[in-house]
Amino acid sequence: MRAFGAMLVIVCATALLPAMQESADIGIQTKIIALEKAWNQAYKLGDTRSLDSLLDEHVVLINDDGSTQTKTQFLASIKGPTAQEQQVSPESMSVHVYGTTAIATGIFHAKGSESGKHYTRRERFVDTWLFKDGKWVCVATNATPVLH
Repeated sequence: MRAFGAMLVIVCATALLPAMQESADIGIQTKIIALEKAWNQAYKLGDTRSLDSLLDEHVVLINDDGSTQTKTQFLASIKGPTAQEQQVSPESMSVHVYGTTAIATGIFHAKGSESGKHYTRRERFVDTWLFKDGKWVCVATNATPVLH
């Protein structure tokens, strides 16, 4: 009888695992979406301290023109007086969770001015987040212009 009871507990626990994992994934997805929005807000405000905390030290940043930047270069570019973001907002976003890694994809809209010239652009992005040292940090990001 004990063997049957133990087997029943194992079967029930195994049946609940997918639901528990889905619930955990939803929590992570919500967290990553909040971090993405915080990134957009910090970028818009030129808040390099917040951006610093969101990005891993070895983050791979690929810009919409194909160039790459280190974290230090990216943060230094935010301080520059030649760019002024007036609006950065996600139009759509989805997050897929793979254990301690999450991939955020979507489209964002940016308006602003750079060197006195106004611009409006839409870009598709892919951000890779890793749960590292007790927090989520972005380890890779790529943006591609949406031309249509």
